[in-house]
Amino acid sequence: MTIQTFDIDPDWHDVGAVTDIPERGSRRVATAQGDVAVFRTSDGQVFALVDRCPHKHGPLSQGIVHGHGVTCPLHSWVIDLKTGHPTGADAGKGCTPVVPVRVQDGRVLLAQPVMAA
Repeated sequence: MTIQTFDIDPDWHDVGAVTDIPERGSRRVATAQGDVAVFRTSDGQVFALVDRCPHKHGPLSQGIVHGHGVTCPLHSWVIDLKTGHPTGADAGKGCTPVVPVRVQDGRVLLAQPVMAA
């Protein structure tokens, strides 16, 4: 399985406190290359994906977070937060790009996505 990612700028950008993201919820972060959805799971892990479902481009930031997945609000595709791939019956039908993210000193740092040339 291949994880689709953007080429990234080496700079990490502080996008807020980890506590600004509700547990089992998300926040949308606007970037020059488009919106990124940042998720926090019930076990405290943080993930980031480009904010669009590979199916009909629904806003994943408005989806329901469960386990390490998010359900798209448009057509209920479940997207794996680690890989960006749809799961279940929709597996293999596209991919949402993963954006590198880390938590440092309680702050969420996002690698600025830049489109590959």
